[in-house]
Amino acid sequence: MKSNTKKNIRLSLAAASCALIGANAAMAENKHDVGEWDVSAALLFYSETDRVTATEPVISAKKQIDTDETLSLKLTVDTLTGASASGAVPTNQPQTFTSPSGGTAVVTPAGETPLDESFKDTRVAVNAAWEKPIAKDLTMVLGGNFSSEYDYTSFAVSSTFAKDINNGNTTLTAGISLGMDLVEPVNGKPVAFGTLQIQGDDDDEDDDGNKVKNGSDDTKSLFDLVVGVTQIIDQNSLFQLSYSLSSSSGYLTDPYKFISVVDPVTGVPLFENNAEPNLPTVVYENRPDSRLKHSFYGQYKRLIGNNVLDTSYRFMVDDWGISSNTVDLRYRWKFGETSYLEPHVRVYQQTAADFYTPFFIAGDQPTVGDTSSDASADYRLGEFMAYTVGMEYGQDNPQNSWSVALEYYLQTGDEPAQAFGELKNQELYPDVDALMLRIGYDF
Repeated sequence: MKSNTKKNIRLSLAAASCALIGANAAMAENKHDVGEWDVSAALLFYSETDRVTATEPVISAKKQIDTDETLSLKLTVDTLTGASASGAVPTNQPQTFTSPSGGTAVVTPAGETPLDESFKDTRVAVNAAWEKPIAKDLTMVLGGNFSSEYDYTSFAVSSTFAKDINNGNTTLTAGISLGMDLVEPVNGKPVAFGTLQIQGDDDDEDDDGNKVKNGSDDTKSLFDLVVGVTQIIDQNSLFQLSYSLSSSSGYLTDPYKFISVVDPVTGVPLFENNAEPNLPTVVYENRPDSRLKHSFYGQYKRLIGNNVLDTSYRFMVDDWGISSNTVDLRYRWKFGETSYLEPHVRVYQQTAADFYTPFFIAGDQPTVGDTSSDASADYRLGEFMAYTVGMEYGQDNPQNSWSVALEYYLQTGDEPAQAFGELKNQELYPDVDALMLRIGYDF
């Protein structure tokens, strides 16, 4: 096997591993002359049924500084609109919620899942990576990321090293990433388990005089580590194994998520606000201030004639009690001179976080400001299965390759076993499905 072929196959797999720390942009194949820019663009549409819609244009550019040195840049703009589940339960009567800004009141009809319909944001992200050999068979990639949206700002730097051994048939990879995020919730950070109030001068205090908003921002820090090995098995296949550790600390709570408080006999949410009788009694969630995740990843690629089989498996476990299994399968079928079809199937299974609860029974909820207790009704922290199926069509032309991919996503979970009374008449864990359209073009 030619050495360049080895390198190209090896780097394509290394990119998958380094994506964990945001350094993949610089690990792709070098195919342009020194001094040239390689520019590509992509557009992603994502639409959940009756919920979030996202549009994401991406422009990437890579300059071949030297024969083995590159500079990669990427600009991403996400535009999100629509609604997301607030965490409150549906019930047999309308519920009125105030938006995070306090500027509008949203009425959820009886029997429908309460949604935060003010969900609207634009995120701008910039990524840069510089790849350079620093010794014989040793390559370094330095990266930096910055993103900004209305209530969230993120910074990160990363470094990855790849060492070839065994005549280039084996590559050892190691990398780290350090990040810092600034969280600026609308109207300030809520107090743990404080009760949602209506808009007004006293909306930061409940009827007992407890503060439910402290008006402050907060931060969280992130550290990621990945080590891996890529082994060329024969002239048609290779295998990759990697381990990654991800640690985050600081403010990890979602400031816009609620937990309903329900009657212990009927299961109907309480309505205890004296000024707004249709405002249900819901409290702000609170999550642990640290999270440690371990991930193990394996990928196998095989060339079958002109086609490529690409399979992978990932296992993740964290100290929140969540574990997950992900199986991903792709098969690129080439036909004609340059065309291909690539079907894609992904199956994801997740267990619930230890502190996940779909509701509180009145009297069991922690007291306002109790940061030693953790609880969330966010469906993304519950137990569920997710399935993705799709198809990509594209053409690999020497100068202007392009592709179009359409995928369908379905997330589904069981109804909570602890539901009782009126809660049994409601859909507490509705399915979430989405369509994704992705268009890519290389200039």
